[in-house]
Amino acid sequence: MSDDFRCRLYLITPPEFDPAAFAPALAEALSGGDVACVQLRLKGASDEAVLAAGRLLMPIVQEAGAAFIVNDRPDLAKALNADGVHVGQDDVPYAEARRIVGPDAIVGVTCHDSRHLAMEAGEAGADYVAFGAIYPTTTKDAKTSAPIELVKWWGEVMTTPLVAIGGITVENAAPVIKAGADFIALSAGVWRHPEGPRAAVAAFNALFDA
Repeated sequence: MSDDFRCRLYLITPPEFDPAAFAPALAEALSGGDVACVQLRLKGASDEAVLAAGRLLMPIVQEAGAAFIVNDRPDLAKALNADGVHVGQDDVPYAEARRIVGPDAIVGVTCHDSRHLAMEAGEAGADYVAFGAIYPTTTKDAKTSAPIELVKWWGEVMTTPLVAIGGITVENAAPVIKAGADFIALSAGVWRHPEGPRAAVAAFNALFDA
C-alpha cells in the first residue's frame, strides 16, 4: 500500500426504491464529499424499470464526478451507456460481461470470501473484486462472511482494487480501512444514517482522511 493511499466510497442504491423519490436523497449523499461510484441495484425489477431508473439517476451521479455502475446486467449497462457493470458469481461470467460492455467500461466481480475466485477475476482483467460480507448485514442475504484478514492479505499481495462490502458503518469501518480496502461499499450505512445521507458521506470521508 502506497503512502498516498486513500480509501473511497462505493454507494449502492437501497434494495427497493422509487427512483423519482430517491433522486433527492442520492443528490444529497453525493454533496457530502468524495464518492467513487454508485451502483444501481434493483433485484427483481423489470428491464424497463432498471433502464428508467438508470436514465433518471445516472446524470445525477456523473455530474457529481462519480461512476455509474449497473448491477448484474451488462446488457442494460450497455443500453444505458453506463460507466460499468458489477457481476456476481451467479450472473454473466466476467469474460462475457467484458465482451458486452467493451474494453473501456468498469467490470467488477463479487468474490464472496474466496481467494481463488478473486485471483481468477483479477487475472482475467476485472477492474475490482468485492469481498463480503465483512460484517452481518440486513440489506441482502449474504452467502458468505469475509474476515478482515482477507482484506489485509489481498492488499499485501495483489494489485487489483478491492471493494469491502457488508454491514459497514461509520462506527465499525476503521478496521476495514486500516486493513487496506480500496473502496468501502455502503447501502444502509448511508441511506439509513440517522443524520441523513449527506452526513454519512461526510463522516466516511473524514474517516478516510484520518
